[in-house]
Formats: sequence, C-alpha cells, structure tokens
Amino acid sequence: MATSSGSCRERHFRFRLLFPSDWDKLKNFMELGKSGINYEIIIIDDGSPDGTRDVAEQLEKIYGSDRILLKPREKKLGLGTAYIHGMKHATGNYIIIMDADLSHHPKFIPEFIRKQKEGNFDIVSGTRYKGNGGVYGWDLKRKIISRGANFLTQILLRPGASDLTGSFRLYRKEVLEKLIEKCVSKGYVFQMEMIVRARQLNYTIGEVPISFVDRVYGESKLGGNEIVSFLKGLLTLFATT
Repeated sequence: MATSSGSCRERHFRFRLLFPSDWDKLKNFMELGKSGINYEIIIIDDGSPDGTRDVAEQLEKIYGSDRILLKPREKKLGLGTAYIHGMKHATGNYIIIMDADLSHHPKFIPEFIRKQKEGNFDIVSGTRYKGNGGVYGWDLKRKIISRGANFLTQILLRPGASDLTGSFRLYRKEVLEKLIEKCVSKGYVFQMEMIVRARQLNYTIGEVPISFVDRVYGESKLGGNEIVSFLKGLLTLFATT
C-alpha cells in the first residue's frame, strides 16, 4: 500500500483539450484561487487544428505563467504519453486530470480535495454511477453502452470502484507515475486499466459523485471500432490481472 502522505496544498491540473468557445466557462477555473487552493493549469496541445494553442497563449498572458503553462507537442501521440509529458512540468504533489471541454465541471474540484483529505486516498475518482452522480446529454443508446460496459467490468474485474471509464480523477503524483509505468492499454481501456492496476498495487481509492454533461462543441468518438477495442481490452485485463 502506498504510504506517502502530505496535504493537498498544491494542486496541478492537466487538460487534454481547450476550446476557444469556452472562454467564459474558464473563469470557473480561475475562481479556484479564491478558495485558497494553490494550483497550476498545464495545457498539452497535440497539434490541434481548432485554435487551442492560440487561446492557451492568450490565457498564459492574462493569468501568468505561474498559473497557466502551455506545453505543446507537434502531433497526437496518445493519452498515456500526454500524461507523462504533463507530469514532467507539474511541480506539486497532486495531479487532477479532467476533460477541458467542460464535460467535467470544475465545481467538483473542491469536493475531490476534501475527499482526499478525509481518507488520505491515493486516488479520488469521479463517479457517474453512485450517489447523486449522473450523465446529461447522452441518448438512450449511449447510456446503455456505458452502463453495459461498466456492468461487465464490475463482474469480470471487481475493481473496487463504481466508474472505471471516466477520466475525472485526482492522483498523488508518484502514484500516477507508477500506474502509467504499469499500463499498456490505449483508448477507452486506458482509464479502466489505471483503476485495475491501482487495485493490484493496493492503492486506496475514494469516490466523488459527479454530473457528466456531454460536450457542446465537437463530437464524441465512440463508434463500432472503439466498442470492439474496449471489449478486447476488457478480456485482456480479465486474463492478465
């Protein structure tokens, strides 16, 4: 079991995407400073054609490089390597990972921090399937696929967490580093493997109910190929863990 300790005084955020149309919503993140949370926002742009880098550069000028850090890459190289790239530049003890299209609302961040302090957890995971958590903006087909995937993972993997495919999580920095070393999956299975490996390594996991709101801008990329890849990954984890 991980024995590292320390307060949640320093908070570091790593975003996958940042949309120009989210200007007003981004004010929600900057309110964190008023709550006494010491944080930085690390923006990793993988050569996005939607103007992400331009907006990030403007934000860096407005809020300062002590709050906004732009760390671009030339092209899309995968989620796991993006985490590694972000961690190289994170200076604190904790990292929160979330979707920057505001599907994950920053209002839940203080709850993640409180939960970590309460149980001294190694990981705090947002859950759509517990307490007052939920999903908004999905059609019935998407909800059935998500529920079905989660049900299968619970039966086959017994992960000790209610939501394996979500990506809104808080990690101790050293725990995240260790998990990324162990994980080999890609795509949707990557988030699931992170929790399964955490259980194997006896890391403690706390959960916070969240409301997931489907993105307003852009499209979700869940299709037949992603579903097949998920099932293959699930069976691989079942056979190897």
